[in-house]
Amino acid sequence: MPAPSTPQRASSPRERRFKRLTPVLLVRAAHPRQAVLTALGLAIAAAVSGRAPREVGLVAVTVLVGQALLGWDNDLVDEKADRADQRDTKPLVSGALERGTLGFWLACAVLLVVPLALSSGINAGLSYLLSLVVGVLGNRLLRTGRWSWLPWAIAFALYPAYLSYGGWGGGADGNPPTIAMTVAAGLLGIGVHVLTSLRGLVDDNRAGRRHVPLRLALRVGAPRLLVLTGLYCALVIGAMLVVGSTVGLSR
Repeated sequence: MPAPSTPQRASSPRERRFKRLTPVLLVRAAHPRQAVLTALGLAIAAAVSGRAPREVGLVAVTVLVGQALLGWDNDLVDEKADRADQRDTKPLVSGALERGTLGFWLACAVLLVVPLALSSGINAGLSYLLSLVVGVLGNRLLRTGRWSWLPWAIAFALYPAYLSYGGWGGGADGNPPTIAMTVAAGLLGIGVHVLTSLRGLVDDNRAGRRHVPLRLALRVGAPRLLVLTGLYCALVIGAMLVVGSTVGLSR
């Protein structure tokens, strides 16, 4: 006999008001888990590479704003598909957040991330901004087909350049990244792409999308794909640590 389900606690009026606050809705629409993990990962990489604390902080803030930008852009592009998939947990789909409001804050994020990125140096800033452009284009062009992995690989492969060239101030001029670290970062991007796609596989399959994670899941099953991708990412991160301690980040 199945165990009785535990009743969910009803939200208090104060909690409901809090969840409807625009800043809270914007954070939810920014894909906060991915944004924080990416910003934290690059900040740790900057610290390990010997960057000063203020430079590590600049990297963290820049990447956090950039990732929020990508998350908001993703929700705007996917609004119609998300409605079809009944993803009512997304503020834009539920109607709690208006499209115009999200578009306004997306424009503000663009205006903020450009000077933030260039504050690490022109070459570093352009490398990071190019990764954002690749991400925005990927949201629109390749994400539902067999080339869905490509924007993720390119964007992640640009991260070592952002860190290697970076410093403090627009005049900072570092060195090019090593090829080994660039390739490893690109491979990590493919793994992250698969991991971030796993939650939506059922909806994507129903809608007829055939990106790489779905193709793999149909072959090996989603639970096994989760385990295999986790192992793949762990191996790539381990390889990056070895490359960092031997070949290094910069040439």
